[in-house]
Amino acid sequence: MNEIGDKLRDLFNRIPRRHTADNVKEIYSILDEYEDLLKTMEADERYGKNVDSLFEALDPIRTTIKKSNDNKASKKNKDVLFDEASGALKDTMEEAMQL
Repeated sequence: MNEIGDKLRDLFNRIPRRHTADNVKEIYSILDEYEDLLKTMEADERYGKNVDSLFEALDPIRTTIKKSNDNKASKKNKDVLFDEASGALKDTMEEAMQL
C-alpha cells in the first residue's frame, strides 16, 4: 500500500479549491491519474471489489467540473460548483486511502 498510498496522498494534496481555467485542467488531470490508480488497486487482490464504489463517484465529479466551466454560469456559481467537485474528489480519495 505504501506506493499506492503515497500516490494517493500526492494527488490529494494537488487538488485545487478555486475555479480558474488552469485549475479546471489540473483537476481533470488529477481525475485521470486517480482513475488509473484505482484500476491498479482493482487489479490488486488486497483491494479488488472494494474500489468499485470509488469508480462510481468519478462521473458525477466530472459532470460537476464541466458545469463549473460553463460560460453562461456566474463566477460565484462556477466557484461553488468547482468547490463541490473538488470536495467530492477529496472525499473519494480519503475513502481510497482508508482501504
